Amino acid sequence: MRRPRQWLTAALGVLAVALATTVADGVVAPPPAQALNNGVARTPPMGWNTWNTFGCNIDETLIRQMADSIVANGLRDLGYRYVVVDDCWFNPDRDAQGNLQAHPQRFPSGMKALGDYLHSRGLLFGIYQAPLDQTCAQYFDAFPGSTGSLGHEYQDARQFAAWGVDYLKYDWCSPTGTINDQVARFGIMRDALAATGRPIVYSINPNSIHEKTGPQRNWSDVANLWRTTEDITNAWNTGQTNGYPMGIQNIVDVNVPLAGYAAPGGFNDPDMLEIGNGGMTDTEMRSHFALWSIMAAPLMMGNDLRSASAATLTILKNQNLVAINQDGLGLQAVQVSHDGTRRVLAKRLANGDVAVALFNQGGSATTISTTAAAIGKTGTSFTLRDAWTNATSTTTGAISASVPAHGTVVYRVSGGGTTNPPPPATFRLRSDSAGRCLDVDNSNTANGTGTLIWDCHAGPNQQITQNGQTLRILGKCLDVPTTAANGTRVHIWDCNGGTNQQWAFHSNGTVSNVRFPSLCLDVNNGGTANGTTVILWSCHGNPNQRWSRV
Repeated sequence: MRRPRQWLTAALGVLAVALATTVADGVVAPPPAQALNNGVARTPPMGWNTWNTFGCNIDETLIRQMADSIVANGLRDLGYRYVVVDDCWFNPDRDAQGNLQAHPQRFPSGMKALGDYLHSRGLLFGIYQAPLDQTCAQYFDAFPGSTGSLGHEYQDARQFAAWGVDYLKYDWCSPTGTINDQVARFGIMRDALAATGRPIVYSINPNSIHEKTGPQRNWSDVANLWRTTEDITNAWNTGQTNGYPMGIQNIVDVNVPLAGYAAPGGFNDPDMLEIGNGGMTDTEMRSHFALWSIMAAPLMMGNDLRSASAATLTILKNQNLVAINQDGLGLQAVQVSHDGTRRVLAKRLANGDVAVALFNQGGSATTISTTAAAIGKTGTSFTLRDAWTNATSTTTGAISASVPAHGTVVYRVSGGGTTNPPPPATFRLRSDSAGRCLDVDNSNTANGTGTLIWDCHAGPNQQITQNGQTLRILGKCLDVPTTAANGTRVHIWDCNGGTNQQWAFHSNGTVSNVRFPSLCLDVNNGGTANGTTVILWSCHGNPNQRWSRV
């Protein structure tokens, strides 16, 4: 939910308030579970949402006109089917039985009638609610009332099902509550939706007016979609690590390291598309779409489709990129390399092809290169199809392009074989002596950022994926300098395949470096406090060198 600038001013003076009904009052956070198996969102949902362009200024006429435009522009037939009515659709008061009601002036025909119209056009019906007592607009006094779902979850879920709702956007919108509180509250609506028997895509945002808990865990046990960042705005770079508002570049930095969480039925959500809303060049808008496509993000348009330009529609209707986004494996692209300017992402596809994005984050044109082997292809002859031009070329393994500033070239690479590894398992390394986990200092992604031990949590700076003998965190590899010795601190660095970035696990729990096989991961001086550095030391097998994968 985007918050207008005047809302932010008001928010600065807001003190945390207690939950109207706290999670402690009888609600226990659900245990970890497998990803939702509710039959929906097997690929990232595609559609349109009211908020980015219209905010609270919505009514049933607008929604119907936009639905008609989706059909007339050929977007429905490409897969854009969900029409999501965001905040401000409701009567500020529930009825005498506590049921939600449509706003009588904005939606005089009622929400079921709107859903019926969308369904008659071959589209699907999405709606907005919040898990506490107020929606975002209500929290910031931009819309009257307190009609959040707190205490009404099962009642509201039944109401949505009766109206024919196919998609629920559920927005936290409060500074209160721990991440465990959020898991519990979001879990109630998950279960309420399941109890209706209607397949409804469940999309959550835990970040609104709150600590950014979206990237801190894999939410696939709770929802089909989970927002990973603060709200997007129609700008390339706002300089935010993960704060309001977020530019395209800033969102990519947060979302890329979370690739291991994506799978059919559950996807990282870097927020809606800003294509066609101004604020970016055509090159930047093309990058926006290309990156969301290869990151297996929901493709939810946010522009006024009634007046969309030909250039905007050309981007949104790119069939090559839509096919990559909608691939049945449901994988998010993983980072192959990143030097701070040139970023290479690769996404394995169901037919054995691999989509590769060459992304230039810099301010001037540059050549970006990788190889077929680096993206998981085997063989000596490959075909490259340019997702933008549809032109094809052949290569024996080199993949390269001159990429304009803020541009992204995407190739679909076919031919040869595929190493086709399973999606890498994600785990943490917990020190047997300290009971704390290996952690990248302050989640910093800069080359050379050191590692330490910290209380184990679900944040991405403790999430490790193993590819062969490399251990990846935050899109980088666990690394030691090529001149390492006893006492050298272990850090992260761009993955380069060197033996100093390769690690061997041993039956006694120790983890040695392949380049320096006599040196093991070690908690400095056997320390147990948060912040104790992780170093290399001569392997001895004592408890401060033993690690468990958890």
